[in-house]
Amino acid sequence: QVQLVESGGGLVQPGGSLRLSCAAPGSIFSMSIMGWYRQAPGKQRELVATISGGGLTLDASSVKGRFTISRDNAKNTMYLQMNSLKLEDTAVYYCNARAGSLYNYWGQGTQVTVSS
Repeated sequence: QVQLVESGGGLVQPGGSLRLSCAAPGSIFSMSIMGWYRQAPGKQRELVATISGGGLTLDASSVKGRFTISRDNAKNTMYLQMNSLKLEDTAVYYCNARAGSLYNYWGQGTQVTVSS
């Protein structure tokens, strides 16, 4: 069973920063489109950002200019640098690894709470 391991969530004040990490097995990492999704209480899970194996990124409009997705293929790890955090960024953040119809894996989620 493939495990995606997220870390880096926590409590932060509005305007603060956090960096999330997601470690994936080396057997799938380089071939995967990696992504971050989030789900706030009472809402559907939504896309935050994705990054291809070659580094092409796609960001949700709500996080453009504030969040940066990146990946280190040598470490099989993806990151999400979150700056200028807002109250509405509070959610459980999930790591995702997919490759077309071959597979679509999810991490267990990490809580990000933005509160004063």
